[in-house]
Amino acid sequence: MKGARAQDGSERTVSRGATLTVAAAPIGRPDDSSTRLAAALGAAPVVAAEDTRRLRRLASALGVQLTGRVVSYYDDVEAARTPGLLAELEAGNDVLLVTDAGMPSVSDPGYRLVAAAATAGIPVTVLPGPSAVTAALAVSGLPSDRFCFEGFPPRRPGEQARRFAELAAEPRTMVFFESPRRVAATLAGLAEAFGGGRPAVVCRELTKTHEEIVRGTLTELAQWAQDGPLGEITIVVGGAPPRRVAAPADITSADLSGAVVAVAVREQAGESRKDAIAATAKEHGLPKRAVYDAVVRSR
Repeated sequence: MKGARAQDGSERTVSRGATLTVAAAPIGRPDDSSTRLAAALGAAPVVAAEDTRRLRRLASALGVQLTGRVVSYYDDVEAARTPGLLAELEAGNDVLLVTDAGMPSVSDPGYRLVAAAATAGIPVTVLPGPSAVTAALAVSGLPSDRFCFEGFPPRRPGEQARRFAELAAEPRTMVFFESPRRVAATLAGLAEAFGGGRPAVVCRELTKTHEEIVRGTLTELAQWAQDGPLGEITIVVGGAPPRRVAAPADITSADLSGAVVAVAVREQAGESRKDAIAATAKEHGLPKRAVYDAVVRSR
């Protein structure tokens, strides 16, 4: 037995050998599962699953009999179920954490339990496997030496517009998840914020029977999405190209008007005027002084 400091500051006793295993589940085909995942499913004393019915279907497809206790662990119950799972670990029972598809904690439940286990001094290990993020990035053909994962964009139009404005100058390739119901509007919003000519790729139903990889500009993809694509959607967008600062003689009134609007959007999102002007100047390739003067004149 060993002592560990809990999140509330109290001392807890943890049995030796208890381990939380964060395991990736296939994003489409059950036969993408590793032999390690099959063995772990059959041996785990406790399995925390985002959807217990999907877990049982996966186990059946793999020919695995679940011998441990299966606990549902989805978004709405994640906070409430974490203490009980932590207690299992503290009692010496290994816990296997899986979601419907891909890696737990990556836009799926899992972060709270991993953080709680780490704080309590319980070993946490990973059973690697399929991930829609890296799968989409690999097939996109866009630069992959540096990238960022942005998860699901905000649903509300105003919040989404502010988030995309913040990302417009991001030089790294970006990966998003999106619902098929909102993908057309999201691609249109990205085109408006990033420019319609920005290269992007939409990956639909990765590894599944109806897998589809669609490449084009953001404008072209927004038009394609009007037909209402179905299934799991991952969007990969090229990063912003380097921008040279425009010479004063080359700056147009349209350039400055657009910059003033961008500064206003950033200020509404909570940025200070100084930071908003600096970010906008960099994003639009304009001198900071020119943007500052335009903002002052507009007020």
